[in-house]
Amino acid sequence: MRARRSTTLTLVAIATLALGACGSPGSGGGEADPTSSGTSGLATCDPIAGEKLVVLEDDKGLQQADNIIPAVNKAAAEANPAVIELLDTVSAALDTEKLIELNKAVDIDRRTSSDVAEEFVSTEGLAAEDGAVGAGAPLVIGAANFSESATLAEIYAAVLRTGGYTVEVRTIGNRETYLPPLADGTLTAVPEYAATLTNFLNAQQNGADAESVASADVDETVAALTPLAEAAGLTVGAASPAQDQNAFAVTSEFAAEHDLTTLSDLAANCGGLVLAGPAECPERPFCQLGLEDTYGIEFADFQSYDFGLIGQAVRQGEAAIGLVLSSDGSLAADS
Repeated sequence: MRARRSTTLTLVAIATLALGACGSPGSGGGEADPTSSGTSGLATCDPIAGEKLVVLEDDKGLQQADNIIPAVNKAAAEANPAVIELLDTVSAALDTEKLIELNKAVDIDRRTSSDVAEEFVSTEGLAAEDGAVGAGAPLVIGAANFSESATLAEIYAAVLRTGGYTVEVRTIGNRETYLPPLADGTLTAVPEYAATLTNFLNAQQNGADAESVASADVDETVAALTPLAEAAGLTVGAASPAQDQNAFAVTSEFAAEHDLTTLSDLAANCGGLVLAGPAECPERPFCQLGLEDTYGIEFADFQSYDFGLIGQAVRQGEAAIGLVLSSDGSLAADS
Protein backbone atom coordinates (compact mmCIF):
# COMPACT_ATOMS: atom_id res chain seq x y z
CA MET A 1 0.00 0.00 0.00
CA ARG A 2 1.85 3.26 0.49
CA ALA A 3 3.80 5.78 2.54
CA ARG A 4 1.28 5.44 5.26
CA ARG A 5 -1.68 6.61 6.43
CA SER A 6 1.22 12.29 11.71
CA THR A 7 0.62 9.99 14.58
CA THR A 8 -3.05 10.83 14.43
CA LEU A 9 -5.05 10.00 11.36
CA THR A 10 -5.52 13.53 10.12
CA LEU A 11 -7.02 14.19 6.75
CA VAL A 12 -3.55 14.65 5.32
CA ALA A 13 -2.38 11.33 6.74
CA ILE A 14 -5.41 9.54 5.43
CA ALA A 15 -4.79 11.01 2.01
CA THR A 16 -1.19 9.80 2.14
CA LEU A 17 -2.47 6.28 2.77
CA ALA A 18 -4.38 6.29 -0.47
CA LEU A 19 -1.58 7.55 -2.67
CA GLY A 20 -0.46 4.08 -3.68
CA ALA A 21 -3.62 3.69 -5.75
CA CYS A 22 -5.28 7.06 -6.17
CA GLY A 23 -2.64 9.76 -6.02
CA SER A 24 -2.92 12.93 -3.99
CA PRO A 25 -6.24 13.95 -2.45
CA GLY A 26 -8.90 15.78 -4.42
CA SER A 27 -10.22 19.28 -4.12
CA GLY A 28 -12.86 18.45 -1.54
CA GLY A 29 -15.51 20.54 -3.26
CA GLY A 30 -17.84 17.67 -4.10
CA GLU A 31 -17.93 18.76 -7.73
CA ALA A 32 -19.85 16.47 -10.05
CA ASP A 33 -18.08 15.01 -13.06
CA PRO A 34 -20.54 13.06 -15.20
CA THR A 35 -18.96 9.82 -16.43
CA SER A 36 -21.81 7.70 -17.76
CA SER A 37 -25.29 8.09 -19.14
CA GLY A 38 -26.62 4.73 -17.95
CA THR A 39 -26.38 2.15 -20.76
CA SER A 40 -26.40 -1.16 -18.88
CA GLY A 41 -30.17 -1.40 -18.49
CA LEU A 42 -29.77 -1.85 -14.74
CA ALA A 43 -31.92 0.16 -12.37
CA THR A 44 -30.34 3.36 -11.12
CA CYS A 45 -29.45 2.93 -7.45
CA ASP A 46 -29.63 6.33 -5.81
CA PRO A 47 -27.54 7.04 -2.70
CA ILE A 48 -29.12 6.18 0.64
CA ALA A 49 -27.92 8.16 3.65
CA GLY A 50 -26.99 6.33 6.83
CA GLU A 51 -24.61 6.46 9.80
CA LYS A 52 -22.85 3.13 9.30
CA LEU A 53 -20.57 2.28 6.39
CA VAL A 54 -19.93 -1.27 5.22
CA VAL A 55 -17.11 -2.33 2.91
CA LEU A 56 -18.12 -4.39 -0.10
CA GLU A 57 -15.89 -7.42 -0.57
CA ASP A 58 -13.37 -7.12 -3.40
CA ASP A 59 -14.25 -10.60 -4.62
CA LYS A 60 -12.38 -10.32 -7.93
CA GLY A 61 -9.13 -9.06 -6.40
CA LEU A 62 -8.93 -5.56 -7.80
CA GLN A 63 -6.70 -4.36 -4.95
CA GLN A 64 -3.24 -5.70 -4.24
CA ALA A 65 -2.57 -7.48 -0.95
CA ASP A 66 -1.43 -4.80 1.48
CA ASN A 67 -1.26 -7.10 4.49
CA ILE A 68 0.66 -5.98 7.55
CA ILE A 69 4.11 -7.59 7.59
CA PRO A 70 7.19 -7.01 9.77
CA ALA A 71 10.28 -5.83 7.88
CA VAL A 72 13.47 -6.50 9.85
CA ASN A 73 17.11 -5.60 9.32
CA LYS A 74 18.69 -8.78 7.96
CA ALA A 75 21.75 -8.73 10.21
CA ALA A 76 19.63 -8.04 13.30
CA ALA A 77 17.31 -10.93 12.42
CA GLU A 78 20.27 -13.28 12.04
CA ALA A 79 21.79 -12.15 15.33
CA ASN A 80 18.45 -12.27 17.17
CA PRO A 81 16.26 -15.00 15.63
CA ALA A 82 13.67 -14.58 18.39
CA VAL A 83 12.83 -11.13 17.00
CA ILE A 84 11.14 -12.56 13.90
CA GLU A 85 9.51 -15.30 15.96
CA LEU A 86 7.96 -12.77 18.35
CA LEU A 87 6.86 -10.39 15.61
CA ASP A 88 5.24 -13.30 13.78
CA THR A 89 3.01 -13.85 16.82
CA VAL A 90 1.71 -10.33 16.30
CA SER A 91 0.98 -11.09 12.65
CA ALA A 92 -0.92 -14.23 13.64
CA ALA A 93 -3.02 -12.35 16.22
CA LEU A 94 -4.03 -9.48 13.93
CA ASP A 95 -6.85 -9.40 11.43
CA THR A 96 -8.54 -6.51 9.70
CA GLU A 97 -11.35 -6.23 12.24
CA LYS A 98 -8.85 -6.01 15.11
CA LEU A 99 -6.82 -3.46 13.16
CA ILE A 100 -9.97 -1.37 12.70
CA GLU A 101 -10.57 -1.51 16.46
CA LEU A 102 -6.98 -0.47 17.19
CA ASN A 103 -7.33 2.50 14.86
CA LYS A 104 -10.67 3.43 16.40
CA ALA A 105 -9.13 3.38 19.88
CA VAL A 106 -6.40 5.82 18.80
CA ASP A 107 -8.06 7.98 16.15
CA ILE A 108 -11.61 8.23 17.48
CA ASP A 109 -11.43 7.38 21.18
CA ARG A 110 -8.20 9.43 21.44
CA ARG A 111 -6.17 6.90 23.42
CA THR A 112 -2.40 6.75 23.05
CA SER A 113 -0.81 4.20 20.74
CA SER A 114 1.35 2.89 23.58
CA ASP A 115 -1.64 2.28 25.89
CA VAL A 116 -3.60 0.59 23.11
CA ALA A 117 -0.60 -1.56 22.25
CA GLU A 118 -0.06 -2.72 25.84
CA GLU A 119 -3.71 -3.66 26.11
CA PHE A 120 -3.62 -5.58 22.82
CA VAL A 121 -0.56 -7.57 23.80
CA SER A 122 -2.14 -8.47 27.14
CA THR A 123 -5.57 -9.32 25.72
CA GLU A 124 -4.11 -11.46 22.93
CA GLY A 125 -1.69 -13.25 25.24
CA LEU A 126 1.35 -12.31 23.18
CA ALA A 127 3.93 -12.20 25.97
CA ALA A 128 7.06 -14.21 25.15
CA GLU A 129 7.32 -17.64 26.72
CA ASP A 130 10.98 -16.97 27.49
CA GLY A 131 11.22 -13.60 29.19
CA ALA A 132 15.02 -13.61 29.08
CA VAL A 133 15.64 -14.57 25.44
CA GLY A 134 16.55 -11.00 24.54
CA ALA A 135 19.08 -10.69 27.36
CA GLY A 136 18.66 -6.92 27.35
CA ALA A 137 19.80 -6.49 23.75
CA PRO A 138 18.89 -3.01 22.42
CA LEU A 139 16.42 -2.78 19.53
CA VAL A 140 14.89 0.20 17.74
CA ILE A 141 11.46 -0.12 16.13
CA GLY A 142 10.67 2.46 13.48
CA ALA A 143 7.27 3.90 12.67
CA ALA A 144 5.98 5.93 9.77
CA ASN A 145 4.33 9.25 10.58
CA PHE A 146 0.72 8.13 10.82
CA SER A 147 -1.15 6.65 13.75
CA GLU A 148 -1.67 3.09 12.53
CA SER A 149 2.03 2.63 11.96
CA ALA A 150 2.77 4.14 15.38
CA THR A 151 0.37 1.72 17.07
CA LEU A 152 1.77 -1.31 15.25
CA ALA A 153 5.31 -0.22 16.14
CA GLU A 154 4.29 0.06 19.81
CA ILE A 155 2.78 -3.44 19.64
CA TYR A 156 6.03 -4.79 18.18
CA ALA A 157 7.97 -3.05 20.93
CA ALA A 158 5.69 -4.28 23.71
CA VAL A 159 5.97 -7.89 22.57
CA LEU A 160 9.74 -7.71 22.22
CA ARG A 161 10.06 -6.21 25.71
CA THR A 162 8.28 -9.26 27.14
CA GLY A 163 11.15 -11.27 25.66
CA GLY A 164 13.74 -9.29 27.56
CA TYR A 165 14.82 -6.90 24.82
CA THR A 166 15.43 -3.21 25.54
CA VAL A 167 13.29 -1.48 22.94
CA GLU A 168 12.95 2.09 21.73
CA VAL A 169 10.28 3.29 19.28
CA ARG A 170 11.13 6.09 16.86
CA THR A 171 8.72 7.82 14.49
CA ILE A 172 10.79 8.40 11.37
CA GLY A 173 8.62 9.56 8.47
CA ASN A 174 7.78 8.08 5.10
CA ARG A 175 9.15 4.94 3.46
CA GLU A 176 11.88 6.83 1.61
CA THR A 177 13.07 8.11 4.99
CA TYR A 178 12.89 4.97 7.13
CA LEU A 179 14.07 2.25 4.75
CA PRO A 180 17.72 3.42 4.57
CA PRO A 181 18.19 3.30 8.38
CA LEU A 182 16.36 -0.03 8.44
CA ALA A 183 18.75 -1.41 5.84
CA ASP A 184 21.86 -0.11 7.61
CA GLY A 185 20.77 -1.37 11.02
CA THR A 186 20.00 1.94 12.70
CA LEU A 187 16.45 0.60 12.92
CA THR A 188 15.76 -3.02 13.78
CA ALA A 189 12.24 -3.43 12.42
CA VAL A 190 9.33 -1.51 10.94
CA PRO A 191 5.70 -2.56 10.40
CA GLU A 192 5.15 -2.65 6.65
CA TYR A 193 2.52 -3.34 3.99
CA ALA A 194 3.25 -6.28 1.73
CA ALA A 195 2.18 -5.08 -1.71
CA THR A 196 3.36 -1.52 -1.26
CA LEU A 197 6.78 -2.58 -0.01
CA THR A 198 7.05 -5.07 -2.86
CA ASN A 199 6.27 -2.43 -5.45
CA PHE A 200 8.60 0.09 -3.81
CA LEU A 201 11.58 -2.26 -3.72
CA ASN A 202 10.84 -3.59 -7.20
CA ALA A 203 10.88 -0.07 -8.64
CA GLN A 204 14.00 0.78 -6.64
CA GLN A 205 15.89 -2.28 -7.86
CA ASN A 206 14.47 -2.78 -11.34
CA GLY A 207 13.45 0.70 -12.43
CA ALA A 208 10.41 2.91 -12.06
CA ASP A 209 8.77 1.28 -15.08
CA ALA A 210 9.20 -2.29 -13.80
CA GLU A 211 6.01 -4.31 -14.01
CA SER A 212 4.36 -4.84 -10.64
CA VAL A 213 5.06 -8.20 -9.06
CA ALA A 214 2.49 -7.73 -6.29
CA SER A 215 -1.02 -9.09 -6.65
CA ALA A 216 -4.24 -9.64 -4.74
CA ASP A 217 -2.81 -12.95 -3.48
CA VAL A 218 -0.83 -12.34 -0.29
CA ASP A 219 1.23 -15.53 -0.59
CA GLU A 220 2.28 -14.68 -4.14
CA THR A 221 3.04 -11.13 -3.09
CA VAL A 222 5.23 -12.21 -0.17
CA ALA A 223 7.01 -14.70 -2.43
CA ALA A 224 7.85 -11.81 -4.76
CA LEU A 225 8.79 -9.56 -1.85
CA THR A 226 11.19 -11.95 -0.13
CA PRO A 227 14.10 -11.81 -2.62
CA LEU A 228 13.61 -8.06 -3.12
CA ALA A 229 13.84 -7.57 0.65
CA GLU A 230 16.93 -9.80 0.87
CA ALA A 231 18.63 -7.74 -1.84
CA ALA A 232 17.86 -4.59 0.17
CA GLY A 233 19.38 -6.01 3.37
CA LEU A 234 16.02 -6.86 4.91
CA THR A 235 14.14 -9.91 6.09
CA VAL A 236 10.36 -10.09 6.24
CA GLY A 237 8.33 -12.05 8.73
CA ALA A 238 4.92 -13.63 8.31
CA ALA A 239 2.19 -11.58 6.70
CA SER A 240 -0.80 -10.86 8.89
CA PRO A 241 -4.38 -11.43 7.73
CA ALA A 242 -4.89 -7.75 8.62
CA GLN A 243 -5.03 -5.49 5.57
CA ASP A 244 -4.87 -1.74 5.16
CA GLN A 245 -5.66 -1.01 1.54
CA ASN A 246 -8.12 0.76 -0.67
CA ALA A 247 -11.70 -0.45 -0.31
CA PHE A 248 -15.15 0.69 -1.39
CA ALA A 249 -17.95 1.33 1.07
CA VAL A 250 -21.68 1.99 1.00
CA THR A 251 -24.08 2.72 3.82
CA SER A 252 -25.52 -0.31 5.57
CA GLU A 253 -28.95 0.90 4.49
CA PHE A 254 -27.86 0.92 0.83
CA ALA A 255 -26.37 -2.56 1.16
CA ALA A 256 -29.54 -3.90 2.77
CA GLU A 257 -31.82 -2.27 0.20
CA HIS A 258 -29.98 -3.90 -2.70
CA ASP A 259 -28.82 -7.10 -0.95
CA LEU A 260 -25.11 -6.36 -1.40
CA THR A 261 -22.06 -7.97 0.18
CA THR A 262 -19.57 -7.89 -2.71
CA LEU A 263 -18.58 -5.56 -5.52
CA SER A 264 -19.88 -8.18 -7.94
CA ASP A 265 -23.29 -7.89 -6.26
CA LEU A 266 -23.18 -4.16 -6.85
CA ALA A 267 -22.29 -4.63 -10.52
CA ALA A 268 -25.16 -7.09 -11.00
CA ASN A 269 -27.83 -5.05 -9.26
CA CYS A 270 -27.09 -1.37 -9.69
CA GLY A 271 -26.44 1.09 -12.50
CA GLY A 272 -26.20 4.86 -12.68
CA LEU A 273 -24.13 5.05 -9.50
CA VAL A 274 -22.50 8.11 -7.94
CA LEU A 275 -18.91 7.43 -6.84
CA ALA A 276 -17.00 9.57 -4.32
CA GLY A 277 -13.23 9.61 -4.35
CA PRO A 278 -10.08 11.72 -4.68
CA ALA A 279 -9.80 13.84 -7.81
CA GLU A 280 -7.50 11.30 -9.50
CA CYS A 281 -9.88 8.37 -8.98
CA PRO A 282 -11.46 8.36 -12.48
CA GLU A 283 -8.01 7.84 -14.02
CA ARG A 284 -6.62 5.29 -11.55
CA PRO A 285 -6.64 1.52 -12.19
CA PHE A 286 -7.33 0.75 -8.53
CA CYS A 287 -10.20 3.23 -8.34
CA GLN A 288 -12.94 4.07 -10.90
CA LEU A 289 -11.15 2.53 -13.88
CA GLY A 290 -10.65 -0.70 -11.98
CA LEU A 291 -14.27 -0.84 -10.85
CA GLU A 292 -15.40 -0.38 -14.44
CA ASP A 293 -12.90 -2.73 -16.06
CA THR A 294 -12.77 -5.49 -13.44
CA TYR A 295 -16.38 -5.47 -12.32
CA GLY A 296 -18.27 -3.70 -15.11
CA ILE A 297 -19.79 -1.27 -12.64
CA GLU A 298 -21.58 1.64 -14.31
CA PHE A 299 -21.22 5.15 -12.92
CA ALA A 300 -23.36 8.15 -13.80
CA ASP A 301 -21.39 10.70 -11.77
CA PHE A 302 -18.09 11.08 -9.99
CA GLN A 303 -17.81 13.39 -6.98
CA SER A 304 -14.35 14.67 -6.01
CA TYR A 305 -13.55 15.03 -2.28
CA ASP A 306 -10.53 15.30 -0.04
CA PHE A 307 -9.91 11.75 1.13
CA GLY A 308 -10.96 12.37 4.72
CA LEU A 309 -14.39 13.65 3.60
CA ILE A 310 -15.37 10.71 1.38
CA GLY A 311 -16.94 8.63 4.13
CA GLN A 312 -18.98 11.61 5.30
CA ALA A 313 -20.21 12.20 1.75
CA VAL A 314 -21.45 8.62 1.49
CA ARG A 315 -23.07 8.76 4.93
CA GLN A 316 -24.88 11.97 3.97
CA GLY A 317 -26.21 10.46 0.76
CA GLU A 318 -24.15 12.59 -1.59
CA ALA A 319 -22.73 9.46 -3.23
CA ALA A 320 -23.78 5.82 -3.28
CA ILE A 321 -20.27 4.40 -2.91
CA GLY A 322 -16.93 5.84 -1.88
CA LEU A 323 -13.26 4.96 -1.65
CA VAL A 324 -12.16 4.30 1.94
CA LEU A 325 -9.32 2.51 3.70
CA SER A 326 -10.07 -1.02 4.80
CA SER A 327 -8.69 -0.43 8.33
CA ASP A 328 -10.33 2.95 8.97
CA GLY A 329 -11.40 3.19 12.61
CA SER A 330 -14.76 4.66 11.63
CA LEU A 331 -15.67 1.23 10.18
CA ALA A 332 -15.73 -0.31 13.67
CA ALA A 333 -19.00 -1.99 14.56
CA ASP A 334 -19.60 0.30 17.54
CA SER A 335 -18.45 3.56 15.92
